[in-house]
Amino acid sequence: MTRFVISMTYAALLAGAALFLPLSAYAGSCCGGGGGAALVLPKFYESMIDVSVDIEKYNGYWDQRGIHRADPPGSDLRQTRLNLGYGQRFSSLWQASIVVPYVWNSNAYSDHSSHTHSLGDITMNLWYEALDDASAWKVRGLKDMTPSVLIGPSLLIPTGISPYDNVNSNDVTGRGFYRLDGNVIVSKTIHPWSASLSLAYGTYFERAVNQETGHYVEPYHKKLGDRTSAALSVSYIYYLGTGGDTLTGTASFSQLREANTTFNGVETPSSGFRKDSIGAAIAYSNTDNDWIFRVGWNHAIMFDGWGRNFPTTDIFTLGVSYGFR
Repeated sequence: MTRFVISMTYAALLAGAALFLPLSAYAGSCCGGGGGAALVLPKFYESMIDVSVDIEKYNGYWDQRGIHRADPPGSDLRQTRLNLGYGQRFSSLWQASIVVPYVWNSNAYSDHSSHTHSLGDITMNLWYEALDDASAWKVRGLKDMTPSVLIGPSLLIPTGISPYDNVNSNDVTGRGFYRLDGNVIVSKTIHPWSASLSLAYGTYFERAVNQETGHYVEPYHKKLGDRTSAALSVSYIYYLGTGGDTLTGTASFSQLREANTTFNGVETPSSGFRKDSIGAAIAYSNTDNDWIFRVGWNHAIMFDGWGRNFPTTDIFTLGVSYGFR
């Protein structure tokens, strides 16, 4: 019975973790690939290894007015990311994780084509478990309504190739800036349903620039606009027999916003962007809850008004993780 209860709790955590699937792949070839993923450990795990592959296909873009435009005929823009993640628990309430991406770009746009690969931007996370979800089967009182709440900072490290290196603008694998985020995850499970809300606010560190897309420019200071993101997901947990295996299906809606860029302290109008997307994921967890296999899809809403200054893409994800108790 104890193992069965643990399995139910883990399935709920798995459903909440699936929320990060769309957030992990916002940045593609145009704006830098890599980090953004979060790895969150269940309470009864000491550490976890996670490996995933994102395949991102570009299908047009939103212009500055939010009108969706098609890419030029013959264009074929793709990015593939191999993400290696490791999470470690330090106490019953504190844990940390790191996600390291390697990025492959394959771009054909107008009369230009290129194929590049390099390390992407690394993401480091620190989490504090402020509240614990009791994962009730039936609501009998206020205690059963208590959600799980995780809070903590994350740091994006510009280890990828950025537009400020000696590369073509379509060949980048990173943003080129450090970014510090504050993150909150709120989730609640009443079996077999689970819902999660993820919120993040990030600010980039200003840097000096003397090169853009392979061309030297007069030195200046640049700061990307503050970033806000939110994702809401709903999951259903299906239990396979009585052994504890589970299938978790998740549907999500995500929003990303980035404010205008500043050059030497002066804001540049219409340089920010926004993106709205929907997602779906299915995850399988075995009886012992050591292995998790997942597949996911994130789709930018390719209509006018659902984004601005950003490409529209489909992202397909395959992942597997193994936990150590």
